[in-house]
Amino acid sequence: MESVEGFGGLIQNMEVDYLQWKRWFGEEKAETIDMPRQFKEIDLFKRMLLLRALRPDRLTSALAMFVAEQMGERYVEQMPFDMQETFDETNNRLPVFFVLFPGYDPTVDVEKIGSTMDISIANGKMINISMGQG
Repeated sequence: MESVEGFGGLIQNMEVDYLQWKRWFGEEKAETIDMPRQFKEIDLFKRMLLLRALRPDRLTSALAMFVAEQMGERYVEQMPFDMQETFDETNNRLPVFFVLFPGYDPTVDVEKIGSTMDISIANGKMINISMGQG
């Protein structure tokens, strides 16, 4: 990396300021805190280069920060899931597959939409199949 503009003297700086580098390296969210002295003012792109080399586990978060800074927050914010919108995009020939995450259960939303068309578990027109945890 020393051959990349802005990183001259990196190795020497890491040797001299090893305690600062050790502290930075040990941070849970290294992409959000100041770099050691000489590299404190580097831009986010160069910070990502260092993260890629030294803390690749923090690169995804740094990339989100970079995109938000360069293009805007709307490009990294997760839009809320809208079951009705999903339903409107489907038809009887298009299967829908949900990958569930802890804390979200689409059953209530599916039942709500089904009830508007007289489709429910009670009348036997809807079947809720659980594949269990895996």
